[in-house]
Amino acid sequence: MICSCCRLQKHPCGRTNSLEPLKVAVTGAAGQVAYSLLYIICKGDVFGSDQPIHLHLIDTPAKVDVVNGVAMELADCNFGLLKKTVATSSLDDGFKNVSVAFLVGGSPRAAGMSRFDLLERNVPIFMEQGEALDKFARKDVKVLVVANPANTNAFICARHAPSIPVENFTALTRLDQKRAHALIAKRAGVSVSSVRNVIIWGNHSSTLVPDATHAKVELNGEMVSAAVAVKDETWLKGEFIDLVQRRGEAVISARGSSSAVSAADAAADHMRKWVMGTDPCEYVSMGVISDGSYTAPKDVVFSFPVTVRNGKWGIVNGLDLDDSYLNMIAESGEELEDEREAALSVLRGCNVNCKLMCGDDCD
Repeated sequence: MICSCCRLQKHPCGRTNSLEPLKVAVTGAAGQVAYSLLYIICKGDVFGSDQPIHLHLIDTPAKVDVVNGVAMELADCNFGLLKKTVATSSLDDGFKNVSVAFLVGGSPRAAGMSRFDLLERNVPIFMEQGEALDKFARKDVKVLVVANPANTNAFICARHAPSIPVENFTALTRLDQKRAHALIAKRAGVSVSSVRNVIIWGNHSSTLVPDATHAKVELNGEMVSAAVAVKDETWLKGEFIDLVQRRGEAVISARGSSSAVSAADAAADHMRKWVMGTDPCEYVSMGVISDGSYTAPKDVVFSFPVTVRNGKWGIVNGLDLDDSYLNMIAESGEELEDEREAALSVLRGCNVNCKLMCGDDCD
């Protein structure tokens, strides 16, 4: 005889779990970032402790055996929320009916490779992923691009998914925000949970702008400005900015490869806030399509401070910025405009090559 409590999954509040499984795609599923991210998702730390998950793990044909091994490990973890796992090299199958897509996989930057070289290799990848999302994903799919150059990869992906709202494509700058929080917490001698609302403006690159002007720190039971907490405004406008901008390089120098666990953690935080919403008086940094706020160029994916309500993000307006920050924002915006034009140039080359190979049948 099976007791009634074994038939139904119970919530802490006593109601039964009747939620439909959420279909979540993760590209680059054989890589180190995904390896950490998948564990966080399956634990329930992104979509909630009561949300069943169907995982779609996507990577190149050469890596499908590795992805199958990852799927085995996830099964062996006995995650109660993980109801199904698909391992595939097909974007069509991988993106079918998904509600969430973490685009982690891309062409990595090799030694001596310029940013344009990196764009040239990634534009076709994100063009193809955008087209597949457009055809097979849900029209309300939430897309987070993690692979660099994340902002412009997100722009290209959105451009090739015209049936999905452009607002549904975002780029990861939460890692930069978390790096900034960690540096301020260390400098102020407080827990990192005591720091909030550092802003990352612009591109996820060496031109990103970490801005602690509106950040708050809980110090001795009182909320104070970051400048008061660290007792050094000069540091906040100088060395702090440089440290955040170069943190990724420092990690690579120290461990011989780029950030993995921290990138996965930041991607999980980004999506959690997008789905669950921001707390009162909290804003987070997300790379989103620019509407020209704060003199940022339009039609690029630019990092802004945002709040989230009911799954919709909105840029925080009305923040005062001095000229030094506006100048840095302009510089990062110019870089993104240059990247956009370079990416569009690559696309034109792709279209020319396609016409040469396929003739007028190419679309």
